[in-house]
Amino acid sequence: MRLLEYEAKELFRNFGIPVPNGAVVKSPAEIALAIERVGLPLVVKAQVPVGGRGKAGGIKLAYSFEEAVREAENLLYSSLKGHTVRYVLLEKQLKIAKEYYLGVTIDQSAGKPVVMLSTEGGMDVEEIAKKKPESLISKRVEMSRGFYEFEARGMCKQLGLEGSLLVKVSETLRKLYEVFIKYDAIIAEINPLAITENGEVFAADAKIEIDDDALFRQTSLNIKPEERVEDPLKAEAIKIGVTYVRLDGDIGVIGSGAGLTMATIDIINDFGGKASNFLETGGGITEQLMYNAVKLLVKDERLKALFINLYGGINPMVQAANGIAKAYRELKVTIPILVKLVGNEQEKAWEILENAGIPVIKSIRTEDAVERLMKIIEGF
Repeated sequence: MRLLEYEAKELFRNFGIPVPNGAVVKSPAEIALAIERVGLPLVVKAQVPVGGRGKAGGIKLAYSFEEAVREAENLLYSSLKGHTVRYVLLEKQLKIAKEYYLGVTIDQSAGKPVVMLSTEGGMDVEEIAKKKPESLISKRVEMSRGFYEFEARGMCKQLGLEGSLLVKVSETLRKLYEVFIKYDAIIAEINPLAITENGEVFAADAKIEIDDDALFRQTSLNIKPEERVEDPLKAEAIKIGVTYVRLDGDIGVIGSGAGLTMATIDIINDFGGKASNFLETGGGITEQLMYNAVKLLVKDERLKALFINLYGGINPMVQAANGIAKAYRELKVTIPILVKLVGNEQEKAWEILENAGIPVIKSIRTEDAVERLMKIIEGF
């Protein structure tokens, strides 16, 4: 779950990371007071959980009161990169002499946090590594040990920082790591860290993305993921506890694991079809969960068929079959449904589905099931 910029900056502020003076507005009536509080000139920023806001027109400069009001009103409630702008951040403009990049993320290959610092801010870290690798330094961190001030200073020295600037940047880098750990983040970035003409440092932009599976621990943030999602199907998926991603096809897909679901989508594509979604149940299938998953997908008016691909290793196939059959009967599903199901108590599960009038593929090969599915769609 990615925080909005102003939310991330509030966490930074709590950890002593300097951020520009700013105010958040959520209605036109709040704009004038916010401008008076912050002072001119301003940066007017749409608050949406995606990058690239500047190129998309979501960041504006304002030098007069009238200009600031106009820009804020234009951004508020507008649509930006698929998201409705419900908050606008008004921030004091900085006189920037230099921009740095600071970041902490997870090194997937090592399973450890990695701290990154670059003297080239304003670019994605991948772009920095490609265009100016000599300006980027990184360090893997043992979580049991932590990340110390002397290590942050050592990184700064390697990039040529010295004096008070070295101290300020290294302190900010260490505090960023603390934020990353405290809030179970998968990425925390300051890009850019603005170095002003008088030598002060400010987090001019902020990005924090929290591990969805750790949100239950972060009660102080009071985050309700379903309230932050524009797609109503994805919001409902969060509520029922499944992973859902909207795709651009017309064949609904439910799988009992991420790998199986992705492979199913690829095979559908190989047979000339296109999946409308990625939906995986994980290893906690219950009758109610499967019922809810079917109920969720049949709300999608694009669907011309639904394919359910389940493997019963740790998942109970009888409960899965009961959930599918119940949804099929109660929801009066009008599109074709095909189920491929193998695993524990598969014969009993097959009987439940067949008694409900749902076609079942008993082969272990997903290709056999998709071939049958395409024939069903053609004849429907």
